[in-house]
This record gives sequence, C-alpha cells and structure tokens, in this order.
Amino acid sequence: MKLAEPVDALRTAQGPCFATLFGRFQLRGADGSDIVISNRRARMLLAMLCLARDEVFDRDFLSRLLWPGRFEAHAKASLRQCLLDLGKLLAPCGNDMLEVTRSSVVLRSGSITSDLGALEESFARGDYAAGAAQLAAIGNKRILDQMELGDAFDHWLEQHRAEAEARLRAAVEAAIANLLRDGKAAEHAQLVAAWSLRSPAASVAQAPAGHAGKVRIAVLPFETIGEQGEQDEPGYFAEGMVDELITALGQVPQLLVSGRTSSFHFRGSAQSPSQIAAELGVSHLIEGAVQRQGERVRIRAHLIAGDSGFELWADRFDGTMGDVFAFQERVAQAITAAIGQALDMTMQAPQVRGMTHSREAYDLYLQGQSLCARLFGEGVLDAAVVLFEQALALDPDFAECWVALAEAHQLVSVYTQCLDRLGECQKMADCAQRAIDLSPRLAYPYALLGLYEITRFNFVGALDYAYQANRLEPNNPAVTMRLASFLIFIGRTRDAMPLIRAALEQDPADGRKYALLCGAQFCLGELEAANQSGLRMVALGMPSTLLAVTTAALGNRDLAIAQYLQTQQMVNSIILPPVGIGIQTPEAMDAYWQLAAKAICGGSLEERQTYWQVLEMLFAVLHDKADLAISGPSVLTGNPDLVFRTFGHCISPSNLIGMVPLWAGIEPICQIWQHGEFIPFARRIGMAAAWDKYGWPDRLPPPGNTAAD
Repeated sequence: MKLAEPVDALRTAQGPCFATLFGRFQLRGADGSDIVISNRRARMLLAMLCLARDEVFDRDFLSRLLWPGRFEAHAKASLRQCLLDLGKLLAPCGNDMLEVTRSSVVLRSGSITSDLGALEESFARGDYAAGAAQLAAIGNKRILDQMELGDAFDHWLEQHRAEAEARLRAAVEAAIANLLRDGKAAEHAQLVAAWSLRSPAASVAQAPAGHAGKVRIAVLPFETIGEQGEQDEPGYFAEGMVDELITALGQVPQLLVSGRTSSFHFRGSAQSPSQIAAELGVSHLIEGAVQRQGERVRIRAHLIAGDSGFELWADRFDGTMGDVFAFQERVAQAITAAIGQALDMTMQAPQVRGMTHSREAYDLYLQGQSLCARLFGEGVLDAAVVLFEQALALDPDFAECWVALAEAHQLVSVYTQCLDRLGECQKMADCAQRAIDLSPRLAYPYALLGLYEITRFNFVGALDYAYQANRLEPNNPAVTMRLASFLIFIGRTRDAMPLIRAALEQDPADGRKYALLCGAQFCLGELEAANQSGLRMVALGMPSTLLAVTTAALGNRDLAIAQYLQTQQMVNSIILPPVGIGIQTPEAMDAYWQLAAKAICGGSLEERQTYWQVLEMLFAVLHDKADLAISGPSVLTGNPDLVFRTFGHCISPSNLIGMVPLWAGIEPICQIWQHGEFIPFARRIGMAAAWDKYGWPDRLPPPGNTAAD
C-alpha cells in the first residue's frame, strides 16, 4: 500500500479478490480461499469501502465513525494502525488495493469485486438470466448482516444499504419491464421468481403499506334458515358460502378482506355491527342468510356501513345446487358492484373458482371443512379426514379438497394423541403435492410442504417453499404466518415482524397470530409489547404460557405463576396429555403443574433442577421423545442438553411452537443459543444451512464477525 496523489490516477487493473456483501462479510483470494480479517474494525472498514466502492472517505470521518467515544488522537492512531494491518494482510494478493493519503482513504477501482457489484453489472449489460441466477443464490440476505457498531456507524450502514437496495430494485424492475415488452415469457417468469425471494426482505418495512388505500371489509358468518323459514344454527353450506365469498372478494385489488378466523370469531356475537367493524378495523360488513330447500338455494346479502351500522344495500339471489359455483360468483360480483356504487369506485369483478364437477364431492368437502374449523372434540378431525377422502373418491382431481385433506393430517399431528406424527406429516406432504400437481397456483400447499421439510431437518427447503407460497398469495394471512414462523424458528425475528403485523392487520381476531407476535416481541426484548400481545392472545382463547413467561421476565413472578396455571384449565380440551403419561389423579396433575409453573416462572435454579428430573423421566417413558411437554419446557427453563436431544430427535408440527421463544435474550433461555454446542446442533438439524442462505440470526453473530480489535 502506498500514498497516492492524486487518488484517481491509479484506478486501473482488475484485482483477484472477491468480497461477499450479502449476508456476512467475507473476502476471498484468487484461489477461492478465505482471507480472514480478525481485527473487527479493519473488517468493517474494508466492508465500507467495498459497499461504497466509488466513495472517497475522509480519514477524520472514519476515525470518529469506527472508534466512537475515543479521544481524537487515539482514534486517529487506531485508524492508522488499522490501515497498516489491512495493507499487510492484502499485500499477498498482488495489488495495492487501498489508496491512502494523509486525508483520505479509497478502494482502488477494480481491485476487489463483490457479489453486489457483479449483480449490478449483470443487469447493466442486459444479462438478465445471470442476474436472476445471482438473485436466487443471494435470496433475502441483508447487506452486511450482523455488522453493528454504535448509532453513527449503524446509521451510515443503513443509509448505504437502502441506497444499494434502491439501485437494485430499479435495475430489476427495469429488466422485468424490458422482458415483458420483448415477450420473453420464460426469462420474465424466472426473474420475477428470483426477485420475489428478495423482495420481502428488501421492502420488509413497507409490508403493511401494500394494504394502503384499500377498502377494508369483512364477511360475517351467514345464518342458515330451515325449510320452514325458522332460524337454525349456522350450517356447513352457509360456512362454505362465506369461505368462497372471502376468497372471491379477496381477488378484487381494491378490497382488503378480513380472514376467515376473524370473521367467524363473531359468529353469534351480541356486539353491534359498528362494534364488530371497529374491532376488525373495517369500513364495511357483509351479512347474510342461506336457505336450502332441496336443490334450490336462496341467499340474502346485506352491505352494512361499519361506522353507522346502516344498511347500504341488500338483495336476494336464487339458484340451485347444480350451478352452485356460478351462483356464488353472481353473489360475489353483486356485492362487489354494490361496494363500488356505495363508494363511487370502479371495482374489478371477482371470479369464483369452480372446484369440482361433483355436487356430492363438494358437499362432503364442505362438511369436512366445517369439522376442521371446529378442531376440538372427540374424533372430529378423524371424521373430517374420512369426509375428504370420500369426496376425493368421487373426484380425484378436486385440488382444493387435497389441500384440505393435507391440512387435516397436519391438524391430526398437532391436536390429537397421535402415535405417528411424522407419518401424518408424510400424508400431509403427499396430499399437498397432489394439490400442486393439479393446480400449481394454489399457495397454501407449498407452505405445508415447507412444514414437512422442517420435519426432515431441511430449513432451507422450508423457507424456499414458504417464500414461493407468499409470492403466489401475498395477501393470504395463513401463508404469511407460515413464512413468518419459519423465519422466527431460525432466529430471523426482525424479518418476521412486518409479516406478522401485515397478517394481523388482515386477520385481527386470531389468537394464534397474537401468540406468534407475543413470541416474536419476547425474543426481541420488547417485553411490554409482548405482554399486551399475550393478554390479547389469551382473550382469544390461546394457552397462557407465553404470557406467563413474559410477565416473569418483567419481574412479576407471582402473577406469572398464576397465569401459567391458567393453561392447566385447557388440558383435555385444547391441550391433550402426551401418549404414555398414563392416567393421573387430579392431585398428581395439580402437583405437576405447580412444579412446572414455579420452575418456568419462579426464577429458582433449585426448582428448575427438580423440574428437569421430571422432564428426564418423561423423556425416558414417553412414546414421543420430542413431545412438546418435554421440548417446550426445556427451552423455557434453559436446558441446552435436553433441547438438543428432543429437537435433535424429532421436529414435528406439534413441538415447533416450542421453538418460538428459543431466541430470547433473557436468562435462562439465552443459555441455549449461547451454549458451545448450539451451532453444531443447528448444523445437525439443518438450521445453520438456512442461515447461510437467508441470513444469520438476529442474536447470533456469524463466524468471523466476533473478534474485537
């Protein structure tokens, strides 16, 4: 390295080194070997120069940025030594890569290439196939991930990340437009697919903004009217009608439709329309009733103003079971036109999917869906599986029914005393794949395949499938939540948060979504917010475990123990005892729950150790060594060895929820991911491979980025 005056005169030949800027910063020589930079600030300096490759840096600025809080002379001396160290380290590469004057530092032009530079060059020369391949390889890795050093450095880095992402977005969007204009459909599809992998991460802070300007509506459960006109309990046909209206209206670009869970939360509610609209955050409600008389069907629909509760429009529709899909489409289009007229807007007319040619198969499908929605009860899910299988025997090409059967097998593996959870997951995957073969545009089966890949210790494949599902249906809250949960499992909680909020914006009365939000906030250390989400989660009928743990972290351990014990009331309803535990007396169950509550929320190491003995006993006797009754408490009590053994033995849909709080920064949970065997464990279960593609966890610096200067 030599001093240069002027700097620009020496920007010439290409150098042999290559820098990785997406994900963790790495530098490789001409032979592909890593060039290890152990001095953390030297590594940060070189990363800055590579990211802002045409920028001439003022030395005083660098010394203040990289050594904040130090005396000026000390900071300048540290920078001088840092530059000398870099010069010695890079000298074997055969080029003077840094041009240093008494006042400035700059990276010699062409001396180090980077993945960001190569990607931008591909689009600049119009090699869109290469650009798509590079985008696919990069995925959603953040630029210079896990590189932090005080507010000033963080602000500089965030600004330059945003500038690089903006350049990249402009280049990709221009390329997409060019390919579309030139009629290159295959290349266009390839580039769109590759860009979609990055787009959620590149614009993650704007995820909910996609809903801006849309009219927010909710379709409330329709009443079922019996043949003599008397009011009856809502039936499966009416539920199916509402489901299809939600799906059809969700196609209209100008509408944002509340999810099914939130809509059906208000079935039989005594609240006024205005109160329901306020709770759902919608401006309009659709209410109605369904009457079946043999083959004839009559539907009454009403459009209600959310603020006043006044009826804006009403109509009656008559049809037959023989043309049920055309009938549903007519209703959906009429409702859309009525909303447009009420708001003086032009609405795109929706279309209803014609799912099957068999009326009998459709009827069986609706009955199965109704049972799956109820979820709990002796034999409910088994009965749903039988109904779906009967429907598919009548019409093997009924793609939506294959999706429903896949989901039913997933629910069986979670909510029943299943002896073969992985066997149910295999059935789930087989059904999901069959649905995709029949209808590749359906999104949810890809998310289910992602879940299956996690059970095979393939987190990379899981996220690949989840992103693919999200590309197909970005406004499907169920799909969005699968992607968010997968990101949380690998520790990318900050990336997951906007997705959770976007899903909750559309489906705000779903306790499962609040449970994931509570867990994510807990992992990020946002304890007050997590506590509020936990209270909402419990109010919507979810177990109180995460709320109790958050309350304990806030210091109120007595209240936390009481909250934890509330979960015991759900045993044998939402929570089933694990297979192999045997029949327990009420006194024994009370003693077990008291011990668990104190061990998890009380803060005593002695109580945790006593509880660990019980968990070890369960591990020895239970049919499922990875049952949530063992794996979940292992995380919450900070027992690395038991976490590694349970999740290392088996990951299933039933114990995955236990992974949500894994990345918390509080004691004793943090002892797990800080343990020396955690990264080897993460490699064994396929988690570390996902870090390499999608970025390292928020709380875990990647290798080579931890040394002090």
